[in-house]
Amino acid sequence: MTRPDGRVERGNRTRRSVLRRTVDIASAEGLEALSVGRLATELRLSKSGVFALFGSKEELQLATVREASRIHVERVVTPAAEVPAGVGRLWRLCECWLDYSRDRVFPGGCFFYEVVAEFDARPGPVHDAVAKAQRDWTGHVERVIAEARDLGELHADTDVPQLAFELIALMETANAVSVLHDETVAYRRARVAIATRLRTAATEPSSVPEPSSVPKTFSVPKTSSALELP
Repeated sequence: MTRPDGRVERGNRTRRSVLRRTVDIASAEGLEALSVGRLATELRLSKSGVFALFGSKEELQLATVREASRIHVERVVTPAAEVPAGVGRLWRLCECWLDYSRDRVFPGGCFFYEVVAEFDARPGPVHDAVAKAQRDWTGHVERVIAEARDLGELHADTDVPQLAFELIALMETANAVSVLHDETVAYRRARVAIATRLRTAATEPSSVPEPSSVPKTFSVPKTSSALELP
């Protein structure tokens, strides 16, 4: 049996440690705030060691986008997929996203809300990676909606891309308002709006919680961050 190379294992651990820090920084300050020197100082690593893991600032940024995508799937997409396809899964997907923002999985709220604004008009590989992540998320929401429509749980004439656009807009607005004002009321407002919209689109409105049943307050953990993920 081949023995694992200890250097490779140490390198993988260091890479994971660096990326756990980079997603936090980028979510609050943007991808341009990442630098080998800063990471080496904060994580008590050598600059040459950090540089060897990524090779360039651009690759560090790309790796950070990939790591943020992985965490997003882990915290939003995977839990929602445990609910059977249909309106219930769609509602759960929206709830998981709002929880992901509210619980500050990333200190700056939604990682992609920050970096999309940073790179939306800047061509290049990082822009393309961010755009792909945004398209993948939108595409996933659209697939969940289409499943619910095809199961007969949403009206047959439901405009899938339009509904996805509306739901994502409500979630992102809640994220932006909450981060800006350091409050949680926006998450309740988004839940009420999403519940109202889905009850209108559903063939059985009772399959979606009544807006009046949404809790009036939510607490935000003060220390939650991507660093706590395995």
